[in-house]
Amino acid sequence: MHIDRRLINFTRDVRFSFLLSILLGLFAAGTIVFQAYLLSRIINAVFLGHKNLSSVLSELIILLGISLLRAILSWGKQGAASRVAEYVKSALRRKITAHVLRLGPAFTRGERSGEISNTLLNGVDALNAYFLHYLPQLFLASLIPLLILLFVFPLDMLSGLVLLFTAPLIPLFMYLIGNIAQSLTRKQWKSLSRMSAHFLDVLQGLTTLKIFGRSKDQIEVIEKISNDFRHTTMKVLRVAFLSALVLEMVATISTAIVAVEIGLRLLYGKMDFQSALFILILAPEFYLPMRLLGTHYHAGMEGVAAARRIFQILDARPAVKLVSENGVLNLEKFVIQFDKVYFVYDPEERPALNGVSFSLPPGKKTALVGPSGAGKTTISHLLLRFIDPSEGKILVNGRDLVSIPAETWRQQIAWVPQNPYLFHNTIRENIEMANPQMGSDAVILAARQAGIHDFIVSLPDGYETVVGERGARLSGGQAQRIALARAFLKNAPLVILDEPTSNLDPDTEREIQTAMEKLMSGRTVLLIAHRLSTVQSADQILVFSRGEIREAGTHRQLLGQNGLYKRLVEAYGGME
Repeated sequence: MHIDRRLINFTRDVRFSFLLSILLGLFAAGTIVFQAYLLSRIINAVFLGHKNLSSVLSELIILLGISLLRAILSWGKQGAASRVAEYVKSALRRKITAHVLRLGPAFTRGERSGEISNTLLNGVDALNAYFLHYLPQLFLASLIPLLILLFVFPLDMLSGLVLLFTAPLIPLFMYLIGNIAQSLTRKQWKSLSRMSAHFLDVLQGLTTLKIFGRSKDQIEVIEKISNDFRHTTMKVLRVAFLSALVLEMVATISTAIVAVEIGLRLLYGKMDFQSALFILILAPEFYLPMRLLGTHYHAGMEGVAAARRIFQILDARPAVKLVSENGVLNLEKFVIQFDKVYFVYDPEERPALNGVSFSLPPGKKTALVGPSGAGKTTISHLLLRFIDPSEGKILVNGRDLVSIPAETWRQQIAWVPQNPYLFHNTIRENIEMANPQMGSDAVILAARQAGIHDFIVSLPDGYETVVGERGARLSGGQAQRIALARAFLKNAPLVILDEPTSNLDPDTEREIQTAMEKLMSGRTVLLIAHRLSTVQSADQILVFSRGEIREAGTHRQLLGQNGLYKRLVEAYGGME
C-alpha cells in the first residue's frame, strides 16, 4: 500500500482531525449495521409476521433517523479529512518555500524554475486526494470489514468464513495492478514536470524566440511534450479503469457466493430469514470499503509520486553552513580577509578558486578584473554567502564568515548585480524591499540619490507604477538605477557591485557612474569590473586568471608592470 511515513508525519498537528475522520467513518459503518438489522427486522415482520404499518412505524422512524445520522457522520468525516488535507498542503508549501530560500541561488541555478513551481503547486495539490480520500479509506478498508465480521460470525459461521477468505482477493488484485500503474504514474509526473518547465522557459524566452524566428518551432516542441503527457495519462487511466473493473468483478462474485450459500441453506430451512437477509444486506457493505480504496488507489500512487519529488527538494542540503545567532555583529569598521580560499563546482574540473588570499581594506574600493571564468563572480557569491569555501577561510575581523548567520551577514551588504531582478510590483515596492522598515520619504531620497526620481514622478502613477515582470516596462538603465536606489536605501557598510554599467549607452553609463561614486563613498566596496573606466580610481585592483590572483596594485602600478592587466587594457580597452 502507498503509505509515506514522512507525509503522515505532517498530520501530527491535526492528528485529532485525522483520527476524527476515521472514527466518524467507523461510526457511519456502525449505522450501516444497525440499518441492516432494522431493515431485515421490518421486512421479516411485514412479510412473514404479517404486521401492519402501525406495528413497524416506530422502527421505520428509527431507520429514517439512522439514515440521517449516517449522512451527518459521512459529512463530518469528509470535513475532518478536508481539514487535514488543507493543513498538510499549506504546511508543505510553507516548508518547501522556506527550504528553497535557505538553499539559495546555488540550488535554483541547477534546477528548472518550471519544475520547482510545478512541484510547489501541482505536486502539493496532488496530495489533496491522498489525504482527503486515500489515506482515511486505507484505514477504513481495514477496520470496517472487521467490524462487520464481528456481527456476522456469531449469526452464521459459514458466511463469516466466506467473507473472511474472499476479502483478501480485492487487495491482492489491487496490488498486482498497482505495480503496473506505479511506473506509469511516475512517468506521468515526470512528463508533467517537463511540460511545465519547458512552457515556462518558452514564456521567459519569448522575446529571444521571436527575434530569431524560432517561436513556431516551439509550438511543435510543446505539442510533442503535450502529446507525450496525454499518452502517458491515458495509459494510467486505462490501468485505473481496468483496476476498477477487476475489483468490481471480484466484489460482485464474492457477494454472489455469499448469496448462493445463504440462499441454498434458506431454501432447505437451515437458516432463519431475518439472519439471512441481515447478512445479505451487509455483504455488499463488507466489500464496499475495499472497492472504494481501489477507486482511490490511483490517488495514493499519484500522491506518493508527487511526494518523492517534494522530498527530493526538502532533502537537498544548503550550499552554506546554517548557524544560529551567536553574539552581536559589529561591522561599523571591519577588515575582510580571504585566507587560501579554494572553491570547486565540479570535482572533475579545475577549481574556480585556487588558494586565493587577499584582503578588503575598510572604507576602500577593491576591483576584480580578468577574463570570463577567472573566478570573479565566485568571489562575490562567497561574500554573499550563496556558497561556502571548499577549503580555506574568509575572515571578518578575524572571525570565520561561516560562523556568522547568513541572514545577519547579508544585512551588512548592498548588492547591485549586472542584471538586477525587478518584481512585478510597483516601483516603490521594488525599492522598498531593500529596507522595508524605512518610510516613503527614505524611498524617495534613495531614488534621488540614484538619479531615478525625476523619471519616476514623470510617470502617470509615479512610484505606484507597476514595472512588469523582470522590469519589462523599463529600460536597462532605469532598471539599474532602481537597483542602485535599493542599495542607497539599505545603507549597508559593504557594497558589492557587479559592474552595473555594462551594456549601457555612454550617457547613461556616466549618469550611473556618478550615482555609484556617491554610493561607494565611505564604504568598503568590492567591484567586479568589466570596463576600464570603473576601475581606474580603485584603491587596489586584483587581476584574476584561472582562479588565481596574477597581479595586484593600483591602475598606474599595474600598467607599469607590463603584465596581464596591461594586455587586457590593450586588447579590450576595458575588461571583458
